Amino acid sequence: MNILAAIPCFNEEAAIGTVVLKARKHVDNVLVVDDGSTDSTVEVARNAGAEVISHGANVGKGGAVKTIFKYAFENDVDILVLLDGDGQHNPDEIPNIIKPIKEEYTDLVLGFRDFSVMPFYRRIGRAVLDITTGISGTVTDSQSGFRALSRKAIQSMAHVLNGNDFSIESEMILAAKELNLAIKEAPISCRYEGVSNKSTKNPVSHGFGVLNSLIWLIAEKRPLLFIGVPGFVFVVIGIFMGIRTLQIYSHTSYFSVPFTLLSSIFLIIGAIGLFMGLTLTVISRLVEKIRIENEVNRASSRKIPMRHFSSMDRTSLQGSGLVFNRTFDTDAE
Repeated sequence: MNILAAIPCFNEEAAIGTVVLKARKHVDNVLVVDDGSTDSTVEVARNAGAEVISHGANVGKGGAVKTIFKYAFENDVDILVLLDGDGQHNPDEIPNIIKPIKEEYTDLVLGFRDFSVMPFYRRIGRAVLDITTGISGTVTDSQSGFRALSRKAIQSMAHVLNGNDFSIESEMILAAKELNLAIKEAPISCRYEGVSNKSTKNPVSHGFGVLNSLIWLIAEKRPLLFIGVPGFVFVVIGIFMGIRTLQIYSHTSYFSVPFTLLSSIFLIIGAIGLFMGLTLTVISRLVEKIRIENEVNRASSRKIPMRHFSSMDRTSLQGSGLVFNRTFDTDAE
């Protein structure tokens, strides 16, 4: 079984060597994706025995994670372990993280931290992000960077992640839910004091930045929910105000111009919202269909086994009437 520990990092020279050395004891290979570091992170990671992929510039944690998924996809990794390079995660807990995948056929395992020792602002930020994205109640610790993914999860998510910042953690969970992947959690320890590279960004501005990215992600993936539902609410308000205007007129013979104008405005805005939501939903599904077909064409040229595609992708392809090329290794399933 090919198990890979992957570490996205930026200026982590103080801790990355220890993290790599500890991780190597529990996995077959360690990959470090250096996101444009200006210190000695690359040299320290290589000396510790990790394979290193470097970005020419800092593109954000999400960009580094997408590079990791691309590598794992192309190298047929069976289990992918993601952890941070600043020393807050303990690599010796990797066996606990990957155990549900090996024994219980789980696809995504999230490490959840003890909230009693978590800084208060982190708890508030996590709760706000979970409620906003609809993850609340699904998992205990959605923002944990210590997690493991099965081959099925790797192949399913490799080409669907879009974010380049810290919203990538929530995006992965949203993608797993959409792909009907099995999600479980495993307890982990976490260091908050003495880590090598604490963020220089204000926690509040950082949280709002992640929230902003997630809102745009939801708007892109679920336009009917983000635009259509508010449009429907506006239409209902407009109809109610229109009925109220007629009631006033029938009882008093007074025609309320303000109520009429407000009713018209709500109806027009609501109708536009509904129309845009439906239109963008159709466009989003067409784009997704094109993406899947492109994956099939790419897999056909590389002879990638059909097991690398999620059940949702296969269903979508069958529904589209696309004929599979015989170069697929369909017997490998």
